[in-house]
Parts: sequence; structure tokens; C-alpha cells
Amino acid sequence: MLKTATEGSKTAAATTPTRLRQIALVTDDLEKARRQLTYVIGTEIIYEDPEVAQWGLKNILVPLGGDIIEVVSPFKSDTTAGRLLQKRGEGGYMIIMQTYDAAHRRDMIRSRNLAKVIWEYNHGDGLAVQYHPKAAKGGTMVEIDSHSVTAQNPTPLQTRFSPWHACGTDYKRYSSFMKRYSHLSLQGCVLRVSPGDLAQEDALRQWGEVFGVARSGDALAFTNARLRFIAGEEGENEGLVSVTVGVRDKGKLRDILDRAREEGVCRDGVVNICGVKWLFVLTDPEEETSRL
Repeated sequence: MLKTATEGSKTAAATTPTRLRQIALVTDDLEKARRQLTYVIGTEIIYEDPEVAQWGLKNILVPLGGDIIEVVSPFKSDTTAGRLLQKRGEGGYMIIMQTYDAAHRRDMIRSRNLAKVIWEYNHGDGLAVQYHPKAAKGGTMVEIDSHSVTAQNPTPLQTRFSPWHACGTDYKRYSSFMKRYSHLSLQGCVLRVSPGDLAQEDALRQWGEVFGVARSGDALAFTNARLRFIAGEEGENEGLVSVTVGVRDKGKLRDILDRAREEGVCRDGVVNICGVKWLFVLTDPEEETSRL
């Protein structure tokens, strides 16, 4: 039986610097998601991973500067993503974080029986570990990854365009995409806890104690972004509610909202794509640099 974060809190490991590196969404119409995300945000596909076919999925990855939005879509029956689609419709699927040492965090979680590891993969210069969705309040799967410190990658967590295994092996190619869209940045997201659950405080404490994410006020404080929780509501699914994207240019921000209106996915300044609200905000480049 898994312990709750509260039960394990006396021995929980300290928080460590953690980056919100990737948010994954799920849809039953990948081509529509491809068109809307690339057209509205004004970006392009950075990678399509053939390896996800082993789980009956296709995917696309879109850069927000050095961070990533992934969209997956099942092409086989009886997949985790497919079951989630049937239960909730399109929307959030996974929160993927980058830390210094994913193996150390995994070993701590296992030793204290705080969460079940459902998949892990050693990608040569690092590790990716996925945890069962019941391990985390907020209705999403959680993955914690790390890249090794090397001469070519001396500061994997702090460098904005550092290597990221999900984008493939051709770093020169995919980093050029990241830099091409350096005016975009992942600023944060909001998760709704399960219906009837009003204790956002418990979610904040759990993510800190189990996954090692620091806290600032009413939010989880990633090195590059903030994650907040809202109370569960009857009739509303738990999971990802919104994603906030920073835009470093007034003209580019205006163009994004204009294209969203043209596409018919914008209302009152809020964009809706893949079952998620997208908030676009003007950012200061110096603030982005200081966070990383």
C-alpha cells in the first residue's frame, strides 16, 4: 500500500531545483492539434517520435523556446491515453519535469513507498522515470527526467536551450528550432484536483514532498515556471486547466491573438486548443533569464 505524502512527510527528501520542461496533451485529432498549435502560436513541429508507437501512440512536439508542448494521440485501442480520452475528452496528459538526479529521486520515492514507478528509460546521458497517476494530486501523470553533466552540457538544468532527450538525438537541429522561437517561454500551468477535493494545500505539499518541487506562496516554484492548483468541482474533470505562455514582443503577442480569433478558438483573450485554455502574456527577457 502506498503511503500518502503526509504519512511520509517526516522522512521526505528536501526539495531540489526542478524545471517544468514539457507538458503533454492528449487528443483524438492529431492533425487538428498540429494545425492549430503551429498556426496560432506561430511555431512549428520540432520532432515526431517514432518510439511512442510501441504504446499505440503518435505524437508531435512544439517548442516554446527551450521548453516543449507535446501532443499524443492513440491509434490503437486499449491504451492509457485512449482510456483517458474516453473518460475526460482531450486535454492534459502528463507533466514532465527536469531535475539534477532523477535516479536519486526515484530511489527515495521507492524506499518510502510514496509512488509506483510505471516506466523508466536510460537514454544514455540521463534517465526518464514515469510515476502512476495516483501518486499525484491534479489528475495527471508525472515524469521526472535528468541529463548528466558533461563537457558539452555543463549546466543541463540552468541552460535554456540545453539538450532534451524527447526531441531526438540531433541536438544541433532541434536546438536551432528552440532558438528560432526564443521569444516564447513556458510560464506556468494550472491543475484542478479531483471533484470534492478543496485542499489545494495538500497538493502543494505532496508535490514538494514526493517529487521535490519547491514552493513559493500558493504555487510550485519551478526554475522557469509556476504551477498552481484549484479546488475540485462537481461536474468538472480533474487535470490540466490552463497553460500560460510568455511572449517577448507586443507585435508577436497581438499576432497570436489575431490568428486565434481567425481560427475561431479565442474568446475574451483566452485561447482554447486541445481541451486546454491558453493564456498568452507579455514577458520581460531579463525576467526569463533570471529564472533559469
